[in-house]
Amino acid sequence: MRRSWRASATPSNISKRIARPEAVFRPLDDGWRLQREYLRGRQLATQFRRDIVSRRRVVVTGMGVLAPNGNDLETYWDALVNGRSGIGQITRFDTKDHNVTIAGELKDFDPTIALDRKEVRRNDPFTHYAVYAATQALGNAGIDMEKVDAERVGVIWGSGIGGISTHEITHSLLIEKGPSRVSPFYVPMMICDMAAGMISMKLGAKGPNYAAVSACASAAHAIGEAARKVQYDEADIMIAGGSEASVTAISVAGFSASKALSTRNDEPERASRPFDAERDGFVMGEGAGGIILEELEHARRRGAEILGEFKGLGFTADAYHQTAMAPDGEGGARAMRIALKDAGLGIEDVKYINAHGTSTPLGDGQETAAIKAVFGEKTREGLAVSSTKSMTGHLLGATGAVESIACVMALKDGILPPTINYENPDPDCDLDCVPNEARQVPIDYALNNSFGFGGHNVALVFSRFAD
Repeated sequence: MRRSWRASATPSNISKRIARPEAVFRPLDDGWRLQREYLRGRQLATQFRRDIVSRRRVVVTGMGVLAPNGNDLETYWDALVNGRSGIGQITRFDTKDHNVTIAGELKDFDPTIALDRKEVRRNDPFTHYAVYAATQALGNAGIDMEKVDAERVGVIWGSGIGGISTHEITHSLLIEKGPSRVSPFYVPMMICDMAAGMISMKLGAKGPNYAAVSACASAAHAIGEAARKVQYDEADIMIAGGSEASVTAISVAGFSASKALSTRNDEPERASRPFDAERDGFVMGEGAGGIILEELEHARRRGAEILGEFKGLGFTADAYHQTAMAPDGEGGARAMRIALKDAGLGIEDVKYINAHGTSTPLGDGQETAAIKAVFGEKTREGLAVSSTKSMTGHLLGATGAVESIACVMALKDGILPPTINYENPDPDCDLDCVPNEARQVPIDYALNNSFGFGGHNVALVFSRFAD
């Protein structure tokens, strides 16, 4: 019986049959040597990147806001400090057949402030909001694009849903009037990256440019990624943030079908009540937030006012469920720990958290568990945790931007915005929620949480600027 060639193909047998066996095995030795050199190179590259990060500080030099309770930074911050809600009855569409009739809509917004009329027609509202907030932020930073290197100015912008209004309108046209009525601008109007693209086109930013899409963590991912671009010397200035235009019939119906939305239709301003025992779901919001992240020495050379400093980030995944957080908020807790480590801080350093705090019965309890897992006994005294969604509603993919802005303003002014509508404490959410009234407290560091469908978790750390 003939033996298979494989049965006799041992290294010793092969070497006997080959005149120069060293010629066969030398490449294996070379491969191991190359692999060792490759791994050593990676270690050196990692250390080099860490050295760059430790040298290049990232500061906040401009901010722009478009929110249900304010169309600019000053109005928005004044509304937060004074506990003013932007939530009311939906006016965008007929809610007669809907279970939910309330949302945080924008008021008196004119997209032609940032775009010409043709551009308005050719872009979805989420892009209108993005360009408006980014333009406002650039102006707030005092940046003249003619006087900076445009190739060192980038844009990373987040949106969880993108052009859902465009999709809804176009789908109706397709069904009612046929494919010939579908606009050639349908696809560019709908896709999430168009906001970043239009910002670069309008402002002339030619550096890194892309979208972050991770549901309600999108804007926070964008800000973290943008900060890394500056830290890694891939840009001097980054325009980062997020926008969402999700107050549409199909969006509200979809979230309502999943039992995620509050049905307190008769008292809209009291409907969003994070951490309160009688919370019954989140309130849809819309808008945008933009932040200018700049390398410190670059900012100093142009005489910029420094509003705050970016200190660290933590990105994690739950790997658990499409819409629910991992039990006890484990993924969110890891994100916070990573962010604190990245910032070089201990739990004793952080005095304020702007929570994800959506006002859902399950989510707020899980975030509370995550915060307690990280901060332990400190949650009983010395750690304030508020949710500004109580005033804006949930801006989905834009939320990480408008809430990071709230953190920077809290650091700058020494005022912690409240959680309004906090009336009946929930024993499962036993945090200091800064109930109903702002608190004047000087703080050095603030942490912002953003968690998204798909199990995406982001924690960002900001600090009051100090030389």
